[in-house]
Amino acid sequence: MNYEERDPYGMYKADPSGATDMSRRHGPGPELMGAATLTGDSVVNQQDDALGDIKEIMLDMRSGRVAYAVLSFGGLLGMGDKLFAVPWSALKLDTVNKRFVLNVEQSRLESAPGFDKDAWPNMADSSWERDIHAYYGTMPSGGDFRP
Repeated sequence: MNYEERDPYGMYKADPSGATDMSRRHGPGPELMGAATLTGDSVVNQQDDALGDIKEIMLDMRSGRVAYAVLSFGGLLGMGDKLFAVPWSALKLDTVNKRFVLNVEQSRLESAPGFDKDAWPNMADSSWERDIHAYYGTMPSGGDFRP
């Protein structure tokens, strides 16, 4: 299910003329989107390998910005999935295919720092934040990244 299918308010509905060009759509998307409609979207890499789906979107309450998408990868039917906090800036929305693209090889994601659903890391810890951003090659929103 993609964000258009999880749109209870009709904010991504198509132009009444039937135009499929994103610039002719009504509502806020794709520049501004509801977090609840993005939860569940699939994530692929640039080679079109499936990397999982978004389980949660983490907000930095200090800055008011989206910090991470929690990506679920692996397992079978939700059992044994490993979770990964992926910096929001590492994800690109593919509006044509209604999914996210993460520029990482599947094998690199498999060895990325991850966690179990019952043992979440302290995402507010600055050393954890530096490590995650360094792994994905992104900058924290505060701009004070020092590898």
